[in-house]
Amino acid sequence: MSANVGTIDRILRLLIGIAAIALVFVGPIAASGGWGWERIALVAVGTSMIKFCPLYRIFGLRTCSMD
Repeated sequence: MSANVGTIDRILRLLIGIAAIALVFVGPIAASGGWGWERIALVAVGTSMIKFCPLYRIFGLRTCSMD
């Protein structure tokens, strides 16, 4: 499992994931349940932490530099 998520991509995923988690717990999504949103947020944060995105692998994408 080699890294395929670059630095800018990781930062964006982390920020979007944190914002989505915050919305699920305190925002307008909290009132409607938001079960799908929290899963999406956790995947975004998780893929930013491990530097690997399975969908990028499937589609042959890579946003990090080649080592």
